[in-house]
Amino acid sequence: MADETVFAKILRKAIPCDFIYEDDKCVAFKDMNPQAPSHFLVIPRKPIPQLSKAEDSDAEILGHLMVVARKVAAEQGLENGFRVVVNDGSDGGQEVFHLHLHVMGGRKMDWPPG
Repeated sequence: MADETVFAKILRKAIPCDFIYEDDKCVAFKDMNPQAPSHFLVIPRKPIPQLSKAEDSDAEILGHLMVVARKVAAEQGLENGFRVVVNDGSDGGQEVFHLHLHVMGGRKMDWPPG
């Protein structure tokens, strides 16, 4: 159930979290298990379980998440670039079923990633 995810609990403030960005549509915060020198998540307040379950009517919020990722990356000093990752479903490596963008930078990213 979407309202039982760790991200839903963070949004409800049942789990303390220091947001590095917050507005009426989404929040951003540092990843607890960083995979790069700078690694933060951008999550929508709306409980969309995964990208493949988003609806066409979610286009505005999906675009907003990308804009926020860009803004926060700049604030975090990622002027040499960064990677944005969205894991979708269990085969895609998704562990928390509340849509979220991983934004990672601060080092050269390898390809392929996994």
